[in-house]
Amino acid sequence: MVGAALCAPLGLVLSVLLAAPAAAETAADAPYGAPSTRCAITDPRLPELSGMASAGDTMLAMNDGGDRAEVYVLDGTCAVADVRSADIDPYDPEDMAMAADGTLWLADTGDNVQERATVALIGLRPDGSSTLTRLTYPDGPHDAEALLLAPDGTPYVVTKEVLGASSVYRPDAPLADGATVPMSRVLGLGFTLTGTPGGPVGRAGQLLVTGGAVSADGQRIALRTYTDAYVWPLVGSDVVGALSGQPVRVPLPDSPQGEAITFAANNRDLLVSGEGLPAEVTLIPAGGALSPAASTGPADGSAASLAVTRGVAPLAAGLIAAVIATALVWIGGRFRRRRG
Repeated sequence: MVGAALCAPLGLVLSVLLAAPAAAETAADAPYGAPSTRCAITDPRLPELSGMASAGDTMLAMNDGGDRAEVYVLDGTCAVADVRSADIDPYDPEDMAMAADGTLWLADTGDNVQERATVALIGLRPDGSSTLTRLTYPDGPHDAEALLLAPDGTPYVVTKEVLGASSVYRPDAPLADGATVPMSRVLGLGFTLTGTPGGPVGRAGQLLVTGGAVSADGQRIALRTYTDAYVWPLVGSDVVGALSGQPVRVPLPDSPQGEAITFAANNRDLLVSGEGLPAEVTLIPAGGALSPAASTGPADGSAASLAVTRGVAPLAAGLIAAVIATALVWIGGRFRRRRG
C-alpha cells in the first residue's frame, strides 16, 4: 500500500513524464461490455480488499493485512454474511482462490521491500481446519499479489514488478502443512503501458500485477493490473501454455487502488474491486467467445508478450521505464507494511 502523501507527488511526476501513453492490442473477437456496479462493500472489517473469489452467486473477499487468516462471505448486496478464519497470523496476504474441494487458499505473498526469506499459501478447509505451506523463490525475494489456482490444484504465483516484467512461479512439489517447498520460474510476462487511467502510482500502475483468477469451470484465466484486466482461454490445467498466448485486454474503470479480480457465476463475466470504503464491486460482462488456448507453451522461463507498445519511441520508452523504476524503488522502503 502506498501512502497518500507519496501517491500525489509521484502521480504528478509520472503524469508529466508519461504524457505519451502506449496502447495494448485488444482482441476484437472477445469484447467485454460496459461495466456496471453490482454492489458496494461498506463493512468496516474490509477496508483493504485485495483478493476475491466467487462460489456461484456468493462472493468471497479478503483483506490486505490483519493478524488472522480471514475470508468474508458476501451476499448479493455485498453485506458480510459469514466469516471463515484460522488462527494463523499472516505477514501480508494479497490474493485468494477457491479449490474444487472448497478449500480457500490465501496467498501470503506480499513483500513490498523484497526481504522475506519465504512466502506462504494458507488453506482454509471446509471442515474448519487449516494448513500453511511456506514457499521459496529460486532467485531471491519478490513482491507478488496474484495467485492462479489451476483446475488440478496446482498454484501459480505471479509477481508484481515495477517495469512490468512479471514472472510466474510454480511449486516444485505438492503443498504440505508445515513444509517449505521451493518454487521454479516457469514463465515471464511482459506488461506494457496501455493509457488506461487509475491506481495509486500514475501510469506505472498499468504495469503492476495486483490480482489473478481462474474461472470455476477451468476455461479462463485473468490477471489484472491497477488499470487493466487480461483474459486468456485455458485448456485443461496448462496455465503456462495459456499464459504464453495473446490475451484479451479489458480496460477497467478508474479506481484508486484496484487489486481484486474474479469471475462471476457464469465463468465469463469479470468482477473487480479494490481497497477503500465504500469499495464498489464492478461487473464487466463478456460479450464474445475466447479462442482456444494453446495446449503447450514455454516452460523454461522465456517471456510471453502481452501487448504491442505504440506511440512511444524505444528511447522514450526506456527513459519512462527508468523513471518508473527509480520512483517506485524510492517509495518502496516507505510502503506501509506489517512488521514482526
